Amino acid sequence: MNHALLLDRNGNAKELSYDEINGSTLPEDGILWVHFDYSSQMAKDWIRNKSGIDSVAMDALLTEETRPRTTILNDSFLIALRGINLNPNSKPEDMVSIRLFISSNLIITTKRRNLLSIDEIMDSLKKGIGPKSSSEFLNELTYRVTSRMEGVIDELEDRTDSLEESLMDSSDSKFRSELMAIRRETIILRRYLFPQKEAMSKLYHDKVTWISDYEKIELRETNDQLMRYIEELDTIRDKVALIQEELSNKLSEQMNKKMYVLSIISVIFLPLTFLTGLLGINVDGIPGADNERAFFNFLVILIAIATFQLILFKKKKWI
Repeated sequence: MNHALLLDRNGNAKELSYDEINGSTLPEDGILWVHFDYSSQMAKDWIRNKSGIDSVAMDALLTEETRPRTTILNDSFLIALRGINLNPNSKPEDMVSIRLFISSNLIITTKRRNLLSIDEIMDSLKKGIGPKSSSEFLNELTYRVTSRMEGVIDELEDRTDSLEESLMDSSDSKFRSELMAIRRETIILRRYLFPQKEAMSKLYHDKVTWISDYEKIELRETNDQLMRYIEELDTIRDKVALIQEELSNKLSEQMNKKMYVLSIISVIFLPLTFLTGLLGINVDGIPGADNERAFFNFLVILIAIATFQLILFKKKKWI
C-alpha cells in the first residue's frame, strides 16, 4: 500500500494524493512523508522521477535485498533497518526490512511487507499525537522497531530454559528438533541485529543539523536497548550450545552403557562358545560320546564357568 502524508509539525498529518506529492517542491512549514511498497510501479516512478533525491538513495530505496546500514548524504540519512515479523502466519525471525530516506522536511520509507511500527506512527498522526519533526519520527520509528524485539527474545529465552530443565528426561528427536529451531532463530535474529546496532550508532555519531543533542541521547538509549537484546541472544546461543553438548554427552553415555553390557555378554559367552564349538566337531574321540550323562555334565560345566566369570567380574567391579 502507498501513502503520502503532510506532517504539520504539531503531531497532525494530512493525506495527499499521488498527483499532489512532489519531492522537488518540498513544504517549508511541514514534512512530506511518502510510504511506498518498493515493488510497485508507482514507487519506482515517483522515487526516480519526482523525489529529487540522490541516485544512491534511489537505488537503495528500491533494492530487493538489503542489510541494516546507515549512510549520510549531505544533511540527510539513508537507513535500512530490520524489524520483527509479527504479521499473521509469519515467523518472527523472518524479519521485515524497512528502507528510509530522511531529511529535515522529507521522509521516504519503502517496504515489501507490512511493518506494525509504521502503522502505529500513522495512527498516532491521525489522532494528532504523532511525531512533530523528522528527528522525532526517526526516534519513534527506531524505538518501536527495537522494543518489539523484546517479546520474541524473551520467548526464545523461556523456550531455552524449558529445554534445559527437561534435558535429563528428554533425548528424543522432538527435543533435538526444538533445540535446533531455537538455535536457528537465534542465529538469524543476531545476523540482522548486530549490523543494525552499528547502523543505529551512526545516527547519533554523524552530524546533521536537524537532530538535537537530546534526540541523539534518545537514539543512543534505543541503541543500548538493542545491544542488550543482542547480548541476550548471545546468552541464548551459548546456553543452547551447552545444552547440545550435554545432550551429546548423555547420548554418548547411554551408548557406552549399551556397548558395555554387550561387551560383558560377549566376554561371558566367548569361552562357552569355544567349548561348544570344540565339542561340536564331527570327529571320533570326542570325550563323553558314549556316556549318556555327558550332555548334562557338560551343561553343568558351562554354568559353572559362566558363574565363575560373573563372580570374577563383580569382584573386579567390572559390573
